[in-house]
Amino acid sequence: MIDPRIIIEDFLESHDLDFEKQGENTFLVTLPGEKKLQTHCALIVGDSSLSINAFVIRKPDENSDSVHKWLLSKNASMYAVTYAINELGDIFLVGRLPLRAVTDIEIDRILGAVLQYSDSSFNPLLEMGFSSAIRREWAWRVSRGESLGNLKAFEHLI
Repeated sequence: MIDPRIIIEDFLESHDLDFEKQGENTFLVTLPGEKKLQTHCALIVGDSSLSINAFVIRKPDENSDSVHKWLLSKNASMYAVTYAINELGDIFLVGRLPLRAVTDIEIDRILGAVLQYSDSSFNPLLEMGFSSAIRREWAWRVSRGESLGNLKAFEHLI
């Protein structure tokens, strides 16, 4: 079996992805998105499995029950990773893969899934968990003549 660390590093380099190694077993990858501009994902090679951990969004300010229900409803149809919350309530994508299954094709699928799930969930999660903050930010920007460019997706909340 080829060392999975070599497979991962070769894949990341060949696909020109922004990453850094932390120690021998951890790869910190920055995935570029559209709605969520960057998703930070850690690939951690353990003794028997590869752990995938990607930050999605901080703990919701409001409607936590609705946010968690939405996340759980998505989990059943997801590939390789699922939504989870940490002890602070922040939302992550997490998964595990046996080391023998680590191939460049599988790394491509997993990173693609992480990016797609993180990017496609970002605006719905912001809308459910931070609508009051979005309204306050909108009003503040309008009062100061600031750009509303990155808030246009939430105009319907105003």
